[in-house]
Amino acid sequence: MRPLTALKLFFLLLIISSLSIPLLANPIFVVLSNEELKEAVAHPPGDDAAASDGEWDDLGAFDMKPDYEFDRGSWRPLFEDDGQTSAAPEEETANSDYYSALSKIIASVGAGDPRAMDEASSDIEAAALSGNPHAQSILGFLHSTGLMRARDGAKALIYHHFAAEGGNVQSKLVLAYTYFRQEMYEKAVALYAELAELAVNSFMISKDSSLMEPVRIHSGTEETKLAKGEEDEEFQIMEYEADRGNAEAMYHVGLFHFYGLRGLRRDHKKAFSWFLKAVEKGEPKSMEILAEIYARGIGVDRNYTKALEWLQRATKLNYFSAYNGMGYLYVKGYGVEKNLTKAKEYFKLASEKKDAGGLYNLGIMYLKGIGVKKDAETASQYFVLSANKGLPKAFYQLAKIFHKGIGMKPNLAKAITLYKLVAERGPWSSMSRWALESYAKGDLGKALLLYLRMAELGFEVAQSNAAWILDKYGDRSMCMGEAGFCTDTERYQRAHVLWWQASEQGNEHAALLIGDAYYYGRGTERDYIRAAEAYMQAKSQANAQAMFNLGYMYEHGEGLPLDLHLAKRNYDEALEIDPSAKFPVTLALASLWLRMNFANSFMVDLIDSLPYAYPKVEAWVETVLLEEGNVTILTLCACLVAVLFLRERQRRHAGNRVGAQNPMGQVEPAMF
Repeated sequence: MRPLTALKLFFLLLIISSLSIPLLANPIFVVLSNEELKEAVAHPPGDDAAASDGEWDDLGAFDMKPDYEFDRGSWRPLFEDDGQTSAAPEEETANSDYYSALSKIIASVGAGDPRAMDEASSDIEAAALSGNPHAQSILGFLHSTGLMRARDGAKALIYHHFAAEGGNVQSKLVLAYTYFRQEMYEKAVALYAELAELAVNSFMISKDSSLMEPVRIHSGTEETKLAKGEEDEEFQIMEYEADRGNAEAMYHVGLFHFYGLRGLRRDHKKAFSWFLKAVEKGEPKSMEILAEIYARGIGVDRNYTKALEWLQRATKLNYFSAYNGMGYLYVKGYGVEKNLTKAKEYFKLASEKKDAGGLYNLGIMYLKGIGVKKDAETASQYFVLSANKGLPKAFYQLAKIFHKGIGMKPNLAKAITLYKLVAERGPWSSMSRWALESYAKGDLGKALLLYLRMAELGFEVAQSNAAWILDKYGDRSMCMGEAGFCTDTERYQRAHVLWWQASEQGNEHAALLIGDAYYYGRGTERDYIRAAEAYMQAKSQANAQAMFNLGYMYEHGEGLPLDLHLAKRNYDEALEIDPSAKFPVTLALASLWLRMNFANSFMVDLIDSLPYAYPKVEAWVETVLLEEGNVTILTLCACLVAVLFLRERQRRHAGNRVGAQNPMGQVEPAMF
């Protein structure tokens, strides 16, 4: 048996390493098969020609392009007016009809006006037929979702294809997600690679953009803690602390304004002011971001000398992340004489303190052979370490390793998964911020529209949020159908599709709800077999409720073969996963014991009749007992009976006390 080489150890590390992403919704696991390991050993990465091709990116540039350069046809002008990054004047003029129609659509769903929505949809269609790619993208969205247009996936795909050809980035996301779901990996990976590169180019050097806030509005306390911008209680407390001189609070308030987080409008001037106040208190993170602001010229004149000064001040306070920025200036020769040796030293200083940016940039140097000998294996190791710190740019490089097959057989499925994570961090993800803000303000129609658009782009959180709004609010969700407000059938079907898409992306809660929809026939035909398949998927994601449901289906032979032993196993597994399920599991096991030992007894027949009797009892309670007039009468009758009972009890008690007295006036125990 040959000893393990460094390369083998590296790939074994990949197998057992969990690459967690704090800024994203779910952790990612990079898992390699035995065949991939063999391929990696047979083709060492340093010898692969792909490592040196021209497609591998350099360290990028400090040019801060406006968002409309990355997201043509962006909805930003209708939600933000920062005067800087909405859209180029010539683009707004060329797309005036498109923006006018889109504005009407957003206003009409917010107001719950189907007639206005129909008129706005017609305006979008007219603009689309005239060749406007952004209008074509919206028309594809209307057909895909069934908003005032017949739901037609083929038409939607055609419109998105032409929109993507015309440069609409959101339609490219739709196509990439569609190809991915259909396992057309060659087409999907090409689009996701392009979109991920756009997203990476929009990131800042010191920090990745925090445009996306993956808040699940249905997850327990999240609903009650939604941010409402400056009205948010937590933000007000933070701002209060900042006003009192807390430097850390000043920095965070500045970040909120800089990125426009939690419902706030982006305001670079306010952010700059707060960062300056923070650095007066010696706050180093604010020094680093001020350096980036000056290097990029965000709201100020670009000044590399000032950028270097702020970074140097931060390093004197032992803020090692600032060394990464200094290395970047030296590797690019911005404001200083280009010096690759110094650049590597600074990146090394940052990486020794586990700074994600320093690790990433060292990886780039080794990958490109910038000031060092080219070494794709070492580069990959740095990317893994950086990805473990949650840096999306490192995931982008790992995606390219899987895509191009650097040292291994290409794995397009893994490449797509990683590219998709990065692509969903681009400027277009700002819709999640606007959706959250709309929901927090009670504007359900606008929130639903934005989540539906993001759901079409492939955002799992948006899919589950949109489905949840449809389920929770029903008629009040402002759901627009093909001809006015959604019918119950349209709403159920739309939620069903959204939950199914979310379950495909690993949402166990969604898979459980899909199973319930098939089991009870909600929005679809009752189908126990499909219900069991959905519960199986949720079970694979360690969902205790799904395990319990599967146990019940095995016990009764519904959609699954009758198997009491498998029923018990699923009940036991549900209890292992969720100890709080002890009471229902105990009842289920008791029922199972009766079934196994007294198969044809009266008790088993009674237990089996309960599911059929319960809906009838529930319906009787709702239609008879809970009818307003009957409730009042029943309440008065109950009060009268209670009063009569208490008075009779008091009278009898008094009589007993008198009868129990002896001639001497002593009281003996009453005899009943």
